[in-house]
Amino acid sequence: MNLLEKLKETVMSVAPIMVIVLILGLTAAPIGGALIAQFLIGGVLLIGGLTVFLLGVELGTQPIGEEVGAALTRRRNLPLLLVVAFVTGFFVTVAEPDVEVLADQLWNVNRGVNKDMLVVMIALGVGLLVSVGLLRTVLKLPYNVILIVLYGVTFALAAKAPGEFLAVGFDAGGATTGPMTVPFIMALGVGVAAVRQGSNDSFGLTGIASIGPIAMVLLFGILAGPGSGTQGAAEAVEDTADLGLFIRLAPEVFKEVLGALTPMAVLFAVFQFTLLKLPPRRLLRVVTGLVYSFIGLNVFFLGAKGGFVPTGTRLGEALGRFTLSGGPWAEALVVAVGALFGAVVVCAEPAIWVLTKEVEAVSGGAIKRKVLLVTLMMGVASAIALSMVRVLQGFSLWYYLVPGYALALALTLFCPRLFTAIAFDSGGVASGPMTSTFILAFTLGISSARGGNPVTDAFGVIALVAMIPLIAIQLLGLLYRQGQGRVSP
Repeated sequence: MNLLEKLKETVMSVAPIMVIVLILGLTAAPIGGALIAQFLIGGVLLIGGLTVFLLGVELGTQPIGEEVGAALTRRRNLPLLLVVAFVTGFFVTVAEPDVEVLADQLWNVNRGVNKDMLVVMIALGVGLLVSVGLLRTVLKLPYNVILIVLYGVTFALAAKAPGEFLAVGFDAGGATTGPMTVPFIMALGVGVAAVRQGSNDSFGLTGIASIGPIAMVLLFGILAGPGSGTQGAAEAVEDTADLGLFIRLAPEVFKEVLGALTPMAVLFAVFQFTLLKLPPRRLLRVVTGLVYSFIGLNVFFLGAKGGFVPTGTRLGEALGRFTLSGGPWAEALVVAVGALFGAVVVCAEPAIWVLTKEVEAVSGGAIKRKVLLVTLMMGVASAIALSMVRVLQGFSLWYYLVPGYALALALTLFCPRLFTAIAFDSGGVASGPMTSTFILAFTLGISSARGGNPVTDAFGVIALVAMIPLIAIQLLGLLYRQGQGRVSP
């Protein structure tokens, strides 16, 4: 796919979000002309950055993961494979921009959490579960059994963890699988499965990896003790637009993205000299892809942080105040807006395009990319609508998590194996940088305006975005089995 085709895809993905925000910002939730201009600039940067990033993933990140996974598997050294998987998962996650965004937003409203320790625990979870996922692939263990065991342990930890860590823990599972982590982990799994000659094991590694951060954050909460996550007060959000924010953010974003890609580049250099030994032409292609990824991520996060986060927060505050005076119909409007945002924001997630393309390729076209996208749009729309209901009513996240995951895990017993793996991968990739920035900021704004507790009310939206696709994609798998019979059981 060339650059112009990728640009067309990203414009079609991001433009609907911009149109919705403009309509709301000029009507029901006025946010001012200066902030709208700031948002438009951010949108243009986001489109350009996403386009270049996707090109870089295609050239660099995915080939690295596939080559490393295949090379390690051919050596038939299981301990080496698992150690490399852990180290790779840990360092890529430490540098994952989405994790930093989540930690920053949590720290802004809750100064009682040690942000650095939170990031380390999340990275440990990813490293451990990537190793578990690859061990499952090598030993060809049943995917649904692994999921049921891992989620059983996770919910046991959730029952003992302080309440303020529940939403943050499940949010961490979604935020971890961002634009750097997903392509590499997914490609690593595909590379291992290719050598093992098991196409049905090509997917599912991201779904397993996303469980680790949940469990480790909940364990962090248990060790920290009750009340450790409720200290400090939320920072006030400035009520003015700032077009100079992009310039001031540039060094910070540059540092974050450099940190995100440096471990990847160092690991690739080590792999190149020890495992891969790629010829010069292929080596140049991978290096070019990493450069494109670096440029694209800089521009993408500059647009997201400089335009989308402040606009999402202000828009949420305006709609939150609107619900206080407008009554039930105003609340219904907020729920509808949440659903609309969910339907369009999922298409702007960078990893979604990577996953859906890989699924269509590996399935030989049996699973159409457009069908997956529509299913994910419907699922994420439902997730964010349900999140808006929870923010407005203020009830516990448990009311969603217990029945939701019980249904998702029950479906693994009946759904085709390939669709189950794709579903649990989709849950992670659907909750990427757009959800971690714009949607979370939007939800925090609503909670703040209504006088709620953002730690317990607003956090959890990423968790639902990660959970609903598990159900939606598996239901799609059951429909495929009934209607086409072209996907193995």
